[in-house]
Amino acid sequence: MHLSDSTTSAPSHATLSGTGGVCLMRNDFIFNCGGLSVAFVFVTNWDCNNVSLIFSRVQKLRTQFARFYVIITLPAKQQMNSFIQSYFKFEMVIGKPTFVPVQDIEMGFEKMVKIAHSSGVYKQQKIGEKLKAEKKLSVQGMNFYLKVVTSIPGIDNHDANALSQAIGSVQAIAKASKDQILENTDLSAEKAEMISRFLRDPKFYSSPKIT
Repeated sequence: MHLSDSTTSAPSHATLSGTGGVCLMRNDFIFNCGGLSVAFVFVTNWDCNNVSLIFSRVQKLRTQFARFYVIITLPAKQQMNSFIQSYFKFEMVIGKPTFVPVQDIEMGFEKMVKIAHSSGVYKQQKIGEKLKAEKKLSVQGMNFYLKVVTSIPGIDNHDANALSQAIGSVQAIAKASKDQILENTDLSAEKAEMISRFLRDPKFYSSPKIT
């Protein structure tokens, strides 16, 4: 997991008018976990009298990151009520981004790490599931291929595998000539002739023996 702090590209601090210099701009983080980037704005001090800068920053960043969260420290009920009112005032859409209220800074950092880690794990699981699904489809496709090709009289699994590697799909085999099959596989002339006739002569392929 890699964590980068945007202080390298942002001002060292952003002073909100009417406050004592709340550090907001520099509290932007990007976690890279398993190749997945997760961005955060960490609001460590919620000023009930000046929230426009926070939501302006959020509105800007949510268009730049697919996975974006806002961690807000709200230790007092007054701050929580202010946040809820502001959330609707600035017409936030639920989940775009996700706001995560916390009691203190330590809890905020803990939440960031957990969210970033779980996002990375989820991505790896999805990749694993996709690979399994692709493998299953590949196996199913090969099984069907073997059933089709071995339905040709005299053709066994070895012959079917040889045809698959040298010629390709069933469609490609159907287009291949007897000579092409003989040149590229170890099949006998009799088998090559049978394949060519079976896939081209309606009398042969009209009732394939697929079980």
